[in-house]
Amino acid sequence: MAITALALGGFAIGTTEFVTMGLLPEIARGIDTSIPKTGHIITAYALGVVVGAPVIVALGARLPRRGLAIGLVLALGLGNAVTALAQGYEQVLAARFLAGLPHGAYFGVASLIAASLVPEERKGRAVSGVMLGLSVATVAGVPASTWLGQGLGWRSAYWAVLGITVVTVLGLLMFVPRSHGNPDATIRGELQALTKPQVLFALSAGMIGFGGIFAMYSYVAPLVTDVADLPRSAIPWFLLSFGIGSVFGAWLAGRLADWDVVRSVLVGFAASVLTLLLVFALAGLPLLLWVLVGGIGVLGSVLAINLQIRLMSAAGDAQMLGAALNHSALNVANGLGAWLGSVVIEAGHGYRSPSLVGAGLAVLGLSVFAIGLRVKSAGQRAGT
Repeated sequence: MAITALALGGFAIGTTEFVTMGLLPEIARGIDTSIPKTGHIITAYALGVVVGAPVIVALGARLPRRGLAIGLVLALGLGNAVTALAQGYEQVLAARFLAGLPHGAYFGVASLIAASLVPEERKGRAVSGVMLGLSVATVAGVPASTWLGQGLGWRSAYWAVLGITVVTVLGLLMFVPRSHGNPDATIRGELQALTKPQVLFALSAGMIGFGGIFAMYSYVAPLVTDVADLPRSAIPWFLLSFGIGSVFGAWLAGRLADWDVVRSVLVGFAASVLTLLLVFALAGLPLLLWVLVGGIGVLGSVLAINLQIRLMSAAGDAQMLGAALNHSALNVANGLGAWLGSVVIEAGHGYRSPSLVGAGLAVLGLSVFAIGLRVKSAGQRAGT
């Protein structure tokens, strides 16, 4: 029940992060802005994650972990309320930045709490259990919120997330045991994890390579309507496909992590390249596109979870920061992918083009991760 309560926080985060992509056309009309420009609010949320994760974790490392998790969920609820009340492009942009601030730090502390509740050999599954909430959001929270936003206005989706955060806080109070922070933690000590080469390689691989998934998924709504030539009502079904894939990927990722984290990341990146190329080539075929979007969901979960566990290991004593930094990296990828997607669309290359850009980003991410492994291997040989 404790891990379920922690996962519910991930459900709220996943819903607010990804529903923006499903409601992008509605939000654009609501604030009288073009779809590519409105896509920048995705980048703003991502920037909030990037800024918030290391700062909040470094400042909060001494705090009781359950209390920190509850505070972060309350901050998430506030950010969504502000989004729902915002008027105009600039206000929505600022509100999404605010909503993104607690994202990475929450997953950092939640992952650490979950890992502390189970034996060593099941830590991968415990962390994936927390991340499963984010994946379930893509299969349940995001499609439901998208339908809600299409029927009652896009603001209603963010009010719904506020309601989820209230339930999450109650679950954390009821089921998560009290836990102490680290009284010896210092801001400098936590941030020293950023000087470790393997942390930097894993972060860079996630920042670049995961951008491939977001380059395509950020523009899935116009991809469905303009390329596959389906009605707007079909968009939630494609979000559902992504969500089903994400849930299966989260289940698979925990078992892969307990088998071999490094190989799981390598296979995840390589499979992402192939799948994104297939999206570019076959997006005009609705059924195949639906299947491929689900495949992207599987690979996204496998990469996100195994990169997080890799960073927790590489960060040493700063495991909470390592877990949080993973979400900073993935949201740099989110912002990078959404931005590069808008660039190629505005250049007139159409809504297929972000998938091709995404394949290139995945190749680069795979290359960076592989170089990091070679550097580690060379260092171990030099040490012996």
